Amino acid sequence: MDSIRSVVTIFKDWLDWLPNPVVATLILALAAFAAIAVHNWLYHLLCRLLGSRYPNFIAVFSRILGLTRLALLTLAMIIVIPVAPLQGETAGVLARLLGMAVIGMIGWATVVVMHFAAELYLRRYRLDVDDNFLARKHNTQVRVLLRSVDVIVILVTIGAALMTVQSVRQYGISLFASDGVAGIVAGLAARPVLGNLMAGVQIAMTQPIRLYDSVIVEGEYGTIEEIGSTFVTVKLWDLRRMVVPLTYFIERPFQNWTRERSSSLIGSVIIYVDYVAPVALIREKLTEILKKSSTWDGATASLQVTDLKEGTMELRCLLSARSPGQTFDLRCEVREKLIDFLQREHPEALPRSRQLSFREGDHSEGGSQQPSTGPRPAARR
Repeated sequence: MDSIRSVVTIFKDWLDWLPNPVVATLILALAAFAAIAVHNWLYHLLCRLLGSRYPNFIAVFSRILGLTRLALLTLAMIIVIPVAPLQGETAGVLARLLGMAVIGMIGWATVVVMHFAAELYLRRYRLDVDDNFLARKHNTQVRVLLRSVDVIVILVTIGAALMTVQSVRQYGISLFASDGVAGIVAGLAARPVLGNLMAGVQIAMTQPIRLYDSVIVEGEYGTIEEIGSTFVTVKLWDLRRMVVPLTYFIERPFQNWTRERSSSLIGSVIIYVDYVAPVALIREKLTEILKKSSTWDGATASLQVTDLKEGTMELRCLLSARSPGQTFDLRCEVREKLIDFLQREHPEALPRSRQLSFREGDHSEGGSQQPSTGPRPAARR
């Protein structure tokens, strides 16, 4: 470091014919340029030497390029500022900015380390398998807690950086010491942030929802795609996204179809048939359809007459599958095949309307109705 400062001093003496502000600006600009050039050179050197043997190391280093670049740039400024011919006020401002940069780098490094640790922990839990209940549980806990901790670290880092400014520190101390309107206003302003933060922690601990859970929110079916620090993204069945505040899942009711480890669901198919429909044969056909289907889990299969209306019977078919998506597909399959079965083999079982028609009869002079000479009233289908 002393040798670098000696070189900078020689460079400053060589430019003593220029005004001091110009010399200081040139020194700071050259220091920043040298720091960025050294950083790029080291990165390309590491990629050339270790890229083929240690690709994971290069991938990790690539993700912290911004942090390492800022660290080298800050180090270069710390080295040259004492040598640069700066005025006292300018040097004090730059020193304060460098202090803020160091605090910011500490917070940034803390976030990066936590994210790396979380990724290493979650590698053992795969989400791309059929039985991913445990993986969804751990992913939800780690990711939601990680985002909550990120918010806390960022707020603490910003607060620590601002406390290096004397006027801000005095204002913060007076704000915390006062119990008047300013404190109430600050509390009300921070309420949404603190509410979402606490909701995130509560969701991580109690887990009313997990990643990739199948839910019904506001009458819409979808899956939990992302749980952020302030909101939840629900991927709907038609690929739309519904953005819901975190507090919604704490304060309001919703349906979670995959809350338990076994996500099997019972679906129903309603069919309306005529009163002459052979219910026993339809029940046998339902069992045959389910046994041939690859989505049926073999748990539930039943058919019952659940209602009698004026012209039809209501048949309810109950069936089950291993997931909400398979349950929906199985319901559609059963509905299509039962209708096809009735159309081909029992068309008389399809719903029909019945009407009675009469021919107008002759009337006598006294107004009494005489029997019609035409054919008798007949039921017509």
